[in-house]
Amino acid sequence: MESKKYFFAVDLGATSGRTIIGTLDSDRIELEELTRFDNNLIETGGHFYWDIYALYNEIIKGLKTAAQRNIPICSIGIDTWGVDFVCVGKDGALLRNPLAYRDPHTFGMMEDFFEKKVDKKSVYNITGIQFMNFNSLFQLYAMRRNGDSALENAEKILFVPDALSYMLTGKMVCEYTIASTSQMLDPKTKQLDEKLLAGVGLTRNNFGPMTNPAVEIGRLTEEVQKMTGLGDVPVIAVAGHDTGSAVAAVPARNENFAYLSSGTWSLMGIETKDAIINELSYERNFTNEGGIEGTTRFLKNICGMWLYERCRKEWTDAPRSHAELQAEAMKQPAFRSIINPDDTAFANPSSMVEAIQTYCKETNQHVPEGYAEICRCIFDSLALRYRQVFGYLREMASFPLEVLHIIGGGSLNNYLNQFTANALGVEVLAGPQEGTAIGNIMLQAKAAGDVSDIWDMRRIIANSLELKRFEPADKEVWDKAYDRFLEIVAAADARKA
Repeated sequence: MESKKYFFAVDLGATSGRTIIGTLDSDRIELEELTRFDNNLIETGGHFYWDIYALYNEIIKGLKTAAQRNIPICSIGIDTWGVDFVCVGKDGALLRNPLAYRDPHTFGMMEDFFEKKVDKKSVYNITGIQFMNFNSLFQLYAMRRNGDSALENAEKILFVPDALSYMLTGKMVCEYTIASTSQMLDPKTKQLDEKLLAGVGLTRNNFGPMTNPAVEIGRLTEEVQKMTGLGDVPVIAVAGHDTGSAVAAVPARNENFAYLSSGTWSLMGIETKDAIINELSYERNFTNEGGIEGTTRFLKNICGMWLYERCRKEWTDAPRSHAELQAEAMKQPAFRSIINPDDTAFANPSSMVEAIQTYCKETNQHVPEGYAEICRCIFDSLALRYRQVFGYLREMASFPLEVLHIIGGGSLNNYLNQFTANALGVEVLAGPQEGTAIGNIMLQAKAAGDVSDIWDMRRIIANSLELKRFEPADKEVWDKAYDRFLEIVAAADARKA
């Protein structure tokens, strides 16, 4: 590998975005944030939209900054959240800002689709994707049912990262990992399913050619070159789905690992060669999303630090510092109060504190009072829920799970990381925090020929950062707590039945 290569990553989340320069030098990677900006929803006419032009404009600003600093960028890669898409007309013009997954137009559409088009079990057997009302399949069905003018006139459908790449290059593709979030892709054929497409009045021709990560989409148009001051720079299809790029950055040594992408949501899963689609995965609502190099990300969404973040907004007397607040929580007795973090009561309550207290009261437990007791309850409960999902993964994986890699912002939470190691009974390795951007950049490096495959990428990532190691302890205590967790969850579920 030649010394010092510079790659430009665009990392777009549902609330904010960043442009980042990744430098690859002597088998090490370094990141520098160039620009950061808000990603605002537009509410108008009873709908919620993303401002695709504002996002494009922010990418142009970032590219201008790179040009002004004379950074010789080798390529550009874009990752975003999943499921959302842009309609493109026959003349190649974007027909409207894309609807956002938070738009209520999909409510009830999932059930309607199962009744009138393809039944629920068949949809899962084809796609292996967990059911969420905002998946692209149900968005398209809602738009078709409502006579949406953008869809009625669409020649092509481009998922958000592909739409932004199109605006930069004039080339249309359907990147595999982002397409896999749509609930229209068959992971066995690795193509969009014609039967599901027909259910929303579309055909395979309404999408670009299926493109894998680390493949060139096209080069900057003359228009973009003129605006930015850059030359003929290639745009690379990275793992367009941000979780796909994050999992690509897991610094594992071999395949015997599980990962936990930890933030507001916790995504716990394994990397497999083939999708796992069976009665058990259907019953437990696991999902099969596209990974890099033909792999599948078999995972489950768990309500993560959402509980803690929502409570922090309510606590008026808690220390502002996470470290101080959590240190106070650690002084509280363990396992006095346990909740199921994925109970529907915690989806979006008006008061998270009250929701936690009510759950504990209804399951005949100590009702936690004050920020320290509630924080302890959340951390204990998250670790126990992680153990349950890890157990499911162990049951369904075809290989032993010897280590858990925690990536994302939650990798900095030392208390919860230690609790997770204790609960699971395996070694936990924490880092990198910036998994998505690193994965994006490493896939560009692969396209440039600077890394050979996923294991080469992971070796360089592991070489570039200090992983924090957590060894399991207090096995008997955690085993006993887990048995109680299962009893409490069963009792809470029985009350609702």
